[in-house]
Formats: sequence, structure tokens, C-alpha cells
Amino acid sequence: MGLLDGKVALITGGSRGIGKAIVETFINEGANVAFTFRSSAASANEIMSNLDVGEDRLKAYQSDASSFEASENLVKAVLEDFGQIDILINNAGITQDTLMLRMSEDQWDNVMEVNLKSVFNLTKHVLRPMLKNRGGSIINMSSVVGVFGNAGQANYAASKAGIIGFTKSIAKEVGSRGIRCNAIAPGFIETEMTDELDDKTKEAYINSIPLKRLGGSSDVANACVFLGSDMSTYISGQVLSVCGAMNT
Repeated sequence: MGLLDGKVALITGGSRGIGKAIVETFINEGANVAFTFRSSAASANEIMSNLDVGEDRLKAYQSDASSFEASENLVKAVLEDFGQIDILINNAGITQDTLMLRMSEDQWDNVMEVNLKSVFNLTKHVLRPMLKNRGGSIINMSSVVGVFGNAGQANYAASKAGIIGFTKSIAKEVGSRGIRCNAIAPGFIETEMTDELDDKTKEAYINSIPLKRLGGSSDVANACVFLGSDMSTYISGQVLSVCGAMNT
């Protein structure tokens, strides 16, 4: 028996990194999972093949979370295929890091569109079915950078800080209808992106973490399980840092 038995989860950006770990963990905990990818169809197909649970429990959708119309169509498709959405995880995100003096308008706009507007898009479209069901859990992926900032990441930090304010506002708007909204703020998590870092940079990151190690994608996925399950029914409007005590 899993912690998410009988629940349907919609996870954006689910084909790689943290999103992939969330998809795999949710399936193992008994959830039925719809996940999105924007361009990495091969990775999405690999997940479907490896988990091998059938499309009645797991289905991939190619969709652009930064598009309002595409997000609306996605939610409609998931509702047609699965009948309900109990958990939404807004995980889609990108980085386009550079110092502010060098940052272009496109680099600012792209990060805001994918990281922040996508959270508005998907939340907007799942709220109506969640309100109808008088319940649901929305989990938004922020970052410790959204809490304390980081040089060279003004666009990313602003988008992730915006997610925190959005999360707290939605929790207050819909709490009376049984819908919870929380954010997770990961620290330095070992993914495909960190694999590209040189050893010196990795060592500097690790030295800044009190637990003296990078986090794993499963650490974030397990936090999502907790916030999506009935173990957290009185937790809403909160930011859960998964960061090895960086944000302390």
C-alpha cells in the first residue's frame, strides 16, 4: 500500500532530473501520474518503458507550460484520461544565468515565462476541478535562490521568489475549499546539470552546505510525496527547504 494510492498527479517537466525522480517515486507510492515534457520525447518514452505500468497509470504529454492555451488543453486532456487531478506539481523550469549587466531582455523574459508564468497557467486551470472536488494539493518548485538570491541569477531568483509569494496567496484564497498550496525550495541537487560542473566548483558548493553533500533528486521527490499525501493535510502556504541546512 502506497502513500498516494488512488490519487492522480499532474507533474510538469517530468522527463528529466528532479521531475523524473518525482514521477518514478509517485508511481512507486501508488499514484496515477500524468507528466509533461516540452521537447525530450525520447526521455519521456524511456520513463514510460522503464516503469512499464500501462497508460491507465502513467502517461506522458508534450506540452509547453509557459503557454496559457497549451496548459488549458493539457488539463482538459488529463481530466479526460484520468478523471480527476488531486495533485499538481509545478516543476517546469529553466536557467539562463548571467550577470545583470550582460542579461538580455530575452533571457529575463524566457526565465519568467517558463518558471513563473507556467505556475500561474497550470494552477489557474486545475483550480476549477479541484474546487469541484473540494480538495487538492498544489506543490510549486521554488529554490533556495528565491529566498536569499545569487549573483548571476537575478532572473532565476526573481522567478523563484515570485513562486513563493504566489504559493502563499493561493493557499489563503482556496484553503477554505480544502485545497492546499505549498512550495519546495531545493538547494544544490545532483542532476544532469550538476554533472557538467567541474570538480572545483562542486567542492565549493559542498563546502557551503552544512550537511557537506549535494542533495539527490529523491530527496526532493520524497518531500513532494509528503506534501501530496494525507500526512500533510494541515500544512499549507509553507516553503519546505530541501537544502542540507543551507537556508538556516
